[in-house]
Amino acid sequence: MIQRYPTKQIFIRDIPIGAGAPIPVQSMTFSKTYDEKATIEQINRLYFAGCDIVRVSVPTKKDALALKTIVKESPLPIVADIHFNHRLALMAAEHVDCIRINPGNIGGVDKVKEVVRACKERDLPIRIGVNGGSLEEEIERKYGATAEAMVESAKYHIKLLEDLDFTNIKVSMKASDVERTVEAYRLLRPQVDYPFHLGVTEAGTTFHATIKSAIGLGSLLLDGIGDTLRVSITGELEEEIKVGKAILKDLGITKEGVNLISCPTCARLESDLVSAVEEVEKITKDIKKPLNISVMGCVVNAIGEAKHADIAIAFGKEGGLVMVGGAVKAREKEDKLLGVFQEELQKLL
Repeated sequence: MIQRYPTKQIFIRDIPIGAGAPIPVQSMTFSKTYDEKATIEQINRLYFAGCDIVRVSVPTKKDALALKTIVKESPLPIVADIHFNHRLALMAAEHVDCIRINPGNIGGVDKVKEVVRACKERDLPIRIGVNGGSLEEEIERKYGATAEAMVESAKYHIKLLEDLDFTNIKVSMKASDVERTVEAYRLLRPQVDYPFHLGVTEAGTTFHATIKSAIGLGSLLLDGIGDTLRVSITGELEEEIKVGKAILKDLGITKEGVNLISCPTCARLESDLVSAVEEVEKITKDIKKPLNISVMGCVVNAIGEAKHADIAIAFGKEGGLVMVGGAVKAREKEDKLLGVFQEELQKLL
């Protein structure tokens, strides 16, 4: 079992983050926030995809004014993403559930103090967001574009808030490359006890972002580092949630949904395994119950894997078995196996 690093706990609306709480999966809308209808539509899409927390950009006053309606209609907690303009943070703080800023670029200590006061009044956490591509000039001159620079930037922002007696904080340190991201989180983790938001930023299309996030976030989570996460994908909103949930499930951190076990294609296959696995994936994609499902294509590993699965298809020559809990439920020709599998799956559910 993975031992999580002990941290403080904060709340975004009613969702606990840190101190061993379940790890929420986050995403971000791409609509113009002032377009209330489009933004709420995207939030609802994320909600039905299984998202836990959603972030919206607030670059203008028009966006900040839309937050009241958006938050009222949102089924998910809302994080307002704000850069440079502390007045937008003050407007957002009246409605949202969390503010994402870099205290050092919001306009000086007096303006940070105003934002902190507004967040204290509503017990709102602040997410300090360090991005490897936009570090403070002084820090980057000293350390270069390195993980050490990201850590120094995070510590600088943290101190700004701590000096104002504000500790309702979570921290993210994202770079566009996996190595620097992982190193930064590992370096900072022993130095502070705030919860961490994980992510590899600007990770690319679904293919590239899935690989980068699986390596980066997976490495950190196996170290016990990370309390909430986002998979950043250039593409459909739902894919971010799908990949994020899969990372947590395949690490054994969450116990939800199907773990599909199937053998790689090779010359020993005695069935149309690819089509069968694709069909099983479609049949089981919406299942929330934790299940190990095995679909194996030859006699070498089929029975062994099937015995250890909750439900399985074990193909052999011109047919195969459907097994549940290690026991044979049916022996059929190949064209009937999927139908029997579905019947037994429904009983199991």
